[in-house]
Amino acid sequence: MEELIKRIQQDGDVLGDGVLKVDSLINHQVDPQLMKNMGELFAKVFAERKVTKVVTIESSGIAPAIFCALELGVPMIFARKSKSLTMNEELLTASVYSFTKQVTSTISISRKFLNESDNVLIIDDFLANGQAAKGLIELCQQAGASVEGIGILIEKSFQDGRQLLEGMGLDVVSLARIQSLKDGEVTFIEADA
Repeated sequence: MEELIKRIQQDGDVLGDGVLKVDSLINHQVDPQLMKNMGELFAKVFAERKVTKVVTIESSGIAPAIFCALELGVPMIFARKSKSLTMNEELLTASVYSFTKQVTSTISISRKFLNESDNVLIIDDFLANGQAAKGLIELCQQAGASVEGIGILIEKSFQDGRQLLEGMGLDVVSLARIQSLKDGEVTFIEADA
């Protein structure tokens, strides 16, 4: 997606160690028009998959996931990283290691929102080592739901996340694919959409 690539080139900061900071458009300040465009593109790409739920993880995946779900006419669910007092029903849970934050979180979704009749589209902001997507896949498997595909805003193609997910037989569609973050420079390879 050219629009996203241009914004990364314009506003992204390489912090070293494979970290790209995009807090002015995705994960602190959010550009709603960009999120809408990306969500609609994911909906178009996965339109034939009979998606019944769009699933993401809090927090940066919520904006594009909600626009995708709106376009598809289905609910959006976000996996929570911490349990609140109101989450007292039976939960689906998985552990997820964050490359950026260097911590492991337990993510959860209430069983009442995800079940065996669901066809899920997973949306996430970054794909690095694939652990967030893998955790969401585990939640879907626990519910008996089918994962129809995975939509990623920014993929770090120099890490092994795509190989992990495709090795599980899943379709991955990334809107921006980064080949390298060396010497403070972002270089791209051809995106999927």
